[in-house]
Amino acid sequence: MAYANCSLKVNRELLDPSFESYRLSLDSIPCYKVELDAAVAEVKLKDSQYTLDHVKAFGMYNYLQIDPWYEESVYFVDCKGRVLNLTVTLDTALGKPREVFRMNPDLSSCEGERVCSSLSLTSATWAALSDGAGNLTLLRTSKRGESSHLKWEAMFSESLGEPFIILHSLSNVQAGVHTIQLLLLRIQKDPADSKGSGFSTLLEWITLDNSTGEEKKYEVRKRRLMKGRSVPHYAALEPEGKGLMVASEKPFSFKEVDGVPLEEEGAEDMEVEPSDPIYFWQQTEEDVTVCVRLPEGTVKEDIRFKLTVDSLRVGIQDYAPLLEGQLCAPVDPEASVWIIKDDKSLEISLQKRSEGPLWSELVLGDRRGEYIMNEEQAAQIQQRLAHLTAEELNANPEKDKPACNAQELEDCDGFPEDSSTLMRFDGATLKPTHVVNLGSHQYLFTVETNPSEMPAFCLRHDVDALLWQPRPEQPDSLWEHTATFNALGYVQASKRDKKFATCAPNFSYAALAECLRRVFIYRQPSPVDTVLFNRKQGRQVGQVAKQQVANLESNHPVLGFRATNERLFALTCNNLFILKVNN
Repeated sequence: MAYANCSLKVNRELLDPSFESYRLSLDSIPCYKVELDAAVAEVKLKDSQYTLDHVKAFGMYNYLQIDPWYEESVYFVDCKGRVLNLTVTLDTALGKPREVFRMNPDLSSCEGERVCSSLSLTSATWAALSDGAGNLTLLRTSKRGESSHLKWEAMFSESLGEPFIILHSLSNVQAGVHTIQLLLLRIQKDPADSKGSGFSTLLEWITLDNSTGEEKKYEVRKRRLMKGRSVPHYAALEPEGKGLMVASEKPFSFKEVDGVPLEEEGAEDMEVEPSDPIYFWQQTEEDVTVCVRLPEGTVKEDIRFKLTVDSLRVGIQDYAPLLEGQLCAPVDPEASVWIIKDDKSLEISLQKRSEGPLWSELVLGDRRGEYIMNEEQAAQIQQRLAHLTAEELNANPEKDKPACNAQELEDCDGFPEDSSTLMRFDGATLKPTHVVNLGSHQYLFTVETNPSEMPAFCLRHDVDALLWQPRPEQPDSLWEHTATFNALGYVQASKRDKKFATCAPNFSYAALAECLRRVFIYRQPSPVDTVLFNRKQGRQVGQVAKQQVANLESNHPVLGFRATNERLFALTCNNLFILKVNN
């Protein structure tokens, strides 16, 4: 069945059409440096990890994790296999990062294929840790803010196969059973991919619990495997594991459950080549004609036909429906008929309820059909669009609005050719329920603004950057526009050396970190103390948005970058920098 096509609804009240620009502020940003006694556990890509997906997933990995439950607290893993924590209470009295857990063996002694270690803070008292070699460890941390002196306790440790990183995890208790959901990412060789890079991206959704009744005995209860052809921009689980959201350049789909391959949908529907259209359709201003291909030998009694004002279902006996879903526009069921022609096809005549508008598709979201346009309709469309075309690139250069010249566009105005999609999958059926075509809305970053909610993601809309918060409890409005960073979409595109981007949980500022040294801070507009006037427009300026630049005293690449409402944390191989952004 076709899934719902959705769109991201922008909250116009959060946009500022009169925003002009950022003013460079020379106010200094206090920057404090903590020297590490051991280097960060950075894993550099090997010759066998040569694809762009390897670079996106592991080469650009953020080695610094922030604790959304306890403010001003960050974690990272060093080359000795230690999970280290630094909690800031007073900037001028920073201590050394303290060890909360140590992996065994040390990372420095691990051989063979590895990826970077990853830590996911599952709840206020639990965490999940990957050693980068395929081993998963569940850790009971107690209340980290109140029991900062306690070491973490391993409650589960097991090899899950090929190396992976943890993208997201969550915890819930129901009927006395503690359940932990994890989302893992792998990039593995794919022998079936002979024309591409030879690798596939795998997302594995794992469920663990202690349903045996023993407090310290956790077991893997379910493993669900997804496959795609690109590293997802965004992937996160819904609370209680009710669903999964994935944004990627190329779509993902579930392939296995507990090692058992899932049957391809519609495998026994018709004896037709998958590349062939299942149906053909054409239309006039009054009606729509559909021709559905039938298996050989089909008779009238085999047909299962159901038509309502806004939906259509065509099937054969007990097989899966050949065509099912919501129609593009309402029809009149009483004036619509169907017949079998030559025992090979089913011809359906649908009477439009509203004459005039042409349908863009027959069944919403169904791409298995082919639209046939008659010569008269083609001529009408060509005539309507004739004024938009010309034989020459710029036929009339003297007119007020000359034609657009693509060569005059800046690099940051370009968008990737591949169109990304945002999809929501149901946790029970593993089928997609909602899909959004992101089009030219470039993905910028992911951030956790509230520990009780799913991570939010930021997209470029024209020149602005809009933050979207998933709302799984609102099926009719799954993604809510919660904040806008004016002109950030345009500004960040000009930063060729940009590596990380993030924002404060209270949306007071956004920040970009380059590969080396420089950090850019873009503050929301705030009232000014003095009287300022815009000379061009002759009006008083009440608010000013500031841009600030900070330089880190290090020649090493930035490996991690996180933000709180008050501070920015930047991690290099030997140092942790703390920038005091707000008081």
